[in-house]
Amino acid sequence: MGLRGRKKGSNGEESKVLLLNIAAEEFAQKGYYETKVSTIVKKAKLTQPTFYLYFQSKEAIFQELVNSFRAELFNFVEKSRLESGLEIGSLAEKIKIGLTAIFSFFVENPNITKIGFFLTPQAEEVKVNLATQITDNLTKEVEDGYFQTNVDLRTVAESLVGIMERLTVTKLFTGIKEPESLADDIVNLLLFGISSTTNE
Repeated sequence: MGLRGRKKGSNGEESKVLLLNIAAEEFAQKGYYETKVSTIVKKAKLTQPTFYLYFQSKEAIFQELVNSFRAELFNFVEKSRLESGLEIGSLAEKIKIGLTAIFSFFVENPNITKIGFFLTPQAEEVKVNLATQITDNLTKEVEDGYFQTNVDLRTVAESLVGIMERLTVTKLFTGIKEPESLADDIVNLLLFGISSTTNE
């Protein structure tokens, strides 16, 4: 147990973070089955026993990455709920800020986003839970008078998850759009539509 004792503290924490970062890169690039613990530790310049101090298995480190992605994403969605009493004029700006934060997280963490949103078998469950959380936000926001009452909020939430999922791949990860610009596009689409006519 002496080795375990020596690994506590900042050096141990650095080793764990290093392993997580390299594992995220390997999983994102090669997929779960092609990723090997031996490759992760070699790239980290650590030993396999060191790996097993922190993670029981390849599955355990993969699951930690998925859990980390899920927790961060849901935290951003929770923070994006509009507070009561906003001026209507600032509505679009507030929604844009919330979406920009989520897209910035995706861009800054592309590997765990690929794992948690696309690669893991739990990705569908993550998206269902995400749609539920967005629906809860929208329900409260409708009660506060921000949106129409005759809209199926689950449909809106599922649509938003689909938009986020697709545009992350086609616009964010390709570098075509920055998070703020992409958030702007989505807010304009959802709040103002694409019709060239205006309701008088």
